[in-house]
Amino acid sequence: MIRLHSSKTITRGIIVSMKEISLKKYLGLNISRLIICLAIGLGVVSSGSALADTVKLKANHPDKYTVVKGDTLWDISAHFLENPWKWPEVWSYNPQIKNPHLIYPGDEVYLEYDAQGKPILRVSRGQATVKMSPKVRSTRVDTPIASIPLNAIKQFLGQPRIMSKREIDNAAYIISGKDTRIMSGSGDIIYARGLIPGEDPNSRYAVLRIGKAYRNPGAKAGEILGYEALHVADAQVEDFGDPSVLRVKDSTRETIIGDRLVPKKASGLDQAFIPRPPETPVEGTIISVIDGVSRIGQFQTVVINKGDQDGLQTGHVLAVFQRGKKVRDPYAKKRGEIVTLPDRRAGIVLVYRTFDRVSYALVMEADRDMAVYDSVRNP
Repeated sequence: MIRLHSSKTITRGIIVSMKEISLKKYLGLNISRLIICLAIGLGVVSSGSALADTVKLKANHPDKYTVVKGDTLWDISAHFLENPWKWPEVWSYNPQIKNPHLIYPGDEVYLEYDAQGKPILRVSRGQATVKMSPKVRSTRVDTPIASIPLNAIKQFLGQPRIMSKREIDNAAYIISGKDTRIMSGSGDIIYARGLIPGEDPNSRYAVLRIGKAYRNPGAKAGEILGYEALHVADAQVEDFGDPSVLRVKDSTRETIIGDRLVPKKASGLDQAFIPRPPETPVEGTIISVIDGVSRIGQFQTVVINKGDQDGLQTGHVLAVFQRGKKVRDPYAKKRGEIVTLPDRRAGIVLVYRTFDRVSYALVMEADRDMAVYDSVRNP
């Protein structure tokens, strides 16, 4: 829970202050990323750059908040911050609390003020579940909360989702299903060419369907940023050869002839997702939305035409601006003059995976309808 108090010292909990330090210094602290995530979920931050604004508390923030199952650190911050992605810069914790770097359902969060009137946050540990085997001991059966809703993005973390023409040409591919079938599902045998023994120690491959090409708005046909690669199934090698024999596993769609196979790998990504503004100005565009819906809403994944080459990193927060429509001015001196209306801020996205020239971002806040070709820039 969150509760307002005087500046009286309390010995339990995690303290977050608003003392200003640079993002570089903050990230350089000798602490684990998960501990940083806790601070993120509970506090207030300014990156130290000119791009960051002063953090503001919500006028109607509650006095207290009890963490519930399904909460994220972003959710908790949204209860009392006008911009919940602005996280803590300086914090300390009470070492008497077990696992102070994790927040669980049932924990209570208190908002207080120090002697200078700056907000600080404290966490009081909730009650653990008691188990009786073979002796009485206190054990948590729940899991700590995440910084953002991982269920919304987990399918995009474990395998490549955007591929270059060269990667596609060099990837193995399906040539047939059992009994020369065109389509195959979970449990079916498939045949593929181009697999290399030892390429994947577990001989498990992701089956990818190559989709549309990603381009900048108005780009020529040959100016491609990358190709969509939709994960349709996993496949386990039963016998290497030319062709190799595989069995389809965990399919979400039927595999077809021509689908590509790449070694199945763990995500290898930092899933702490520490939100912060980009260190340099960013001017980009939403060029696609996963699954091709026409309107974009909260917790949907969008594709942005900026990536590693442009300095985008996991955790960067961008504001989405609804593109201003063009209208005709019938009263202008130049009859029929076309005027472009101003762009309007529509929401916030968090970059969670970057590629060479494009990135995936999760819509965290949607105040207005968003659409493909809306712009993104520093918040």
